[in-house]
Amino acid sequence: MKKLTLLIATLLLIAPRVSADEGMWLLPMLEKLNIKDMKSKGLKLSAKDIYDINNNSLKDAIVIFGGGCTGEVVSSEGLLLTNHHCGFGSIQKLSSVTHDYLKNGFWAMNNQEELPVDGLSVKFIRHIEDVTETALSGVLDSDDEKTRNEKANKNIKNIQAEYEKNNQGKIVFIRSFFGGNQFYLFLIDEYKDIRLVGTPPSAIGKFGGDTDNWMWPRHTGDFSVFRIYSDKEGRPVEYSKDNVPYQSPTHLKVSTKKIKEGDFSMIMGFPGSTKRYMTSYEIDKTLTQENPIRIFIRGERQDILKKDMVASDRVRIQYASKYAGSSNYWKNSIGMSRGLKKLNVKAKKEAIEANFTEWAEANESNAKYKTALPLIEESVKGSTKSDRVAQYISEALLRSVEIIQVAGIAKNLEKKEVTPEEIEKTKSAVAGFYKDYNEDTDRKVAKAMFKIILDSLNIDEQPSFIQEQIAVKFSGNVDKYVDFLYDNSIFANEAKFNAFIAKGDLTTITSDPAVIAREDTYKKHRHYSDISSKYRSKFAEGHRLFVDGVIKMDGDSKVHYPDANFTLRLTYGNVLPYNPADAVTYNYFTTLSGIIAKEDKSNPVDFTVPDKLKKLYYAKDFGEYAENGDIRVGFISNNDITGGNSGSPVLNGKGELIGLVFDGNWEAMSGDIAFEPELQRSISVDVRYVLFIIEKYGNAKWLIDEMTIVK
Repeated sequence: MKKLTLLIATLLLIAPRVSADEGMWLLPMLEKLNIKDMKSKGLKLSAKDIYDINNNSLKDAIVIFGGGCTGEVVSSEGLLLTNHHCGFGSIQKLSSVTHDYLKNGFWAMNNQEELPVDGLSVKFIRHIEDVTETALSGVLDSDDEKTRNEKANKNIKNIQAEYEKNNQGKIVFIRSFFGGNQFYLFLIDEYKDIRLVGTPPSAIGKFGGDTDNWMWPRHTGDFSVFRIYSDKEGRPVEYSKDNVPYQSPTHLKVSTKKIKEGDFSMIMGFPGSTKRYMTSYEIDKTLTQENPIRIFIRGERQDILKKDMVASDRVRIQYASKYAGSSNYWKNSIGMSRGLKKLNVKAKKEAIEANFTEWAEANESNAKYKTALPLIEESVKGSTKSDRVAQYISEALLRSVEIIQVAGIAKNLEKKEVTPEEIEKTKSAVAGFYKDYNEDTDRKVAKAMFKIILDSLNIDEQPSFIQEQIAVKFSGNVDKYVDFLYDNSIFANEAKFNAFIAKGDLTTITSDPAVIAREDTYKKHRHYSDISSKYRSKFAEGHRLFVDGVIKMDGDSKVHYPDANFTLRLTYGNVLPYNPADAVTYNYFTTLSGIIAKEDKSNPVDFTVPDKLKKLYYAKDFGEYAENGDIRVGFISNNDITGGNSGSPVLNGKGELIGLVFDGNWEAMSGDIAFEPELQRSISVDVRYVLFIIEKYGNAKWLIDEMTIVK
């Protein structure tokens, strides 16, 4: 095992040429791997200015926002910027037909008007440490995968326990990198009192909607403003009216300077997941099974939701966040499949695999790597059928039919003895669910989803209630069964559920048709998931050996960065245009003029321009944020990002905020699997547009006065 650690350390010390665009780099490694190249490209900071374990640095202004985005602190008073789509769930939660912040926006005019968001938190990374040697202590090359994992997991638990003991109040987690060949520890402060300060209306924050999602040129003002609160000593605590704005020791300066083609840019954030070491076998499965199933099922459900959302403001607010989350990954899957095929990624992977096999067979010292690709192939092919069934059940039933979900929330009521406290806790959880639930909409979705299961899976693959109820009792009539389900289940709406609880007799809950459907669905899903799990150990071993072998095969010709796993990373590159097709060139920025020209009354959901924004435009009331008589809205750079980077700060060479990244581009949607340097671009909202909207549209200049503006 020491040989493996020595190999990685040697590679890090060699620090050969690295690409300025590709790569999601760990902050502790910048000094060894990247800083020289970064400075040659225009960085004016030192590696310690970005990450310093002993002093405040840029990393102390970057947070995990909610469950899957990035945010940045832009004032000493805990003011926070992130994307509108990252704050969307919180904005939706605070909205109602009376206070429709999604449609109309919201701007607090002082701290007292800021709105607490229940359940929202942000996390600061305080310390990062390589714990590979300790995590893999006692692990031998001769260990099988089960033994290896047992040893490593035991070591990791001991490391975590020690750090938690010595760092009371902080979160400690350890992540694996390079397929389980390396481990890093992260020490975290979590702040749970977060309040909404400002958001533009969706007509600005989501301008372009589904039509423009993943597209360039883009004109979306994708930002929202929050604030972190703490106790008077600056410590993270639960919400209290006595809490005060978090006194941040570090915050980002905000630049209003021009952004030019070729300018240095770096992005710090939390990229969620990439699969840059994916093999051709996995790509086959993605193209022929995983993406098609997801695209089909989500597309069917989204069509139903969209019609109901257009017809009712109440339903629009209830389902806005659900629809956005589903649609984003749905379109991502469409673009990914398109990119994988068009860019012939499978063939590129096969070439790497051929070289790897030749290298492994050429020298006896590489013999252990011979099994890597066969293990992956066996695992992928062996789990294909069971994964297909599990995905259909997950997408069509567990993710889509909400009456099954709410029956799951109330599962603890099925116990023989239920305490009053448990009943009240369940009632509270169920009430939260029904706030964003519409029975008629879910009924329509259920009819479509049950038909998909009947048409797509064999009888033995379907949850048993499908056959027992739909096929037998209702003679294959899905609509009649669904109407029976919703007419007779206590979970069809909140009134029925509360009436059932009020009776006081919970013993009949197990015979509820939604409970029966839920149990049968989970049972069948577990069955096929268990079949697939038998292959996961083989895949993990093959993947670990393959990644380790590729690093060893490349030697000192290339330094490898680990796949994204929602840990703090930095990517750097340049502000650049690109050529998506023959005779087509895309400029590197968009303008407010483009928004005005893009208004489309035939598509009011995606392309409505608010009257106030039009008035500001025609009056040329741009304040100090104009450039050449217009407002820059968005720009692109060749930084390497993925989901989770949403809301990440785009910084110039001095570490000043110039934008918030919010998307990738359509032509390079296969980028999570294979980076495409000529095509891959990150799409960001220009911070000058953010400031313009805050000051001129939101009349909230007090927020700008709070920031450190660099002119």
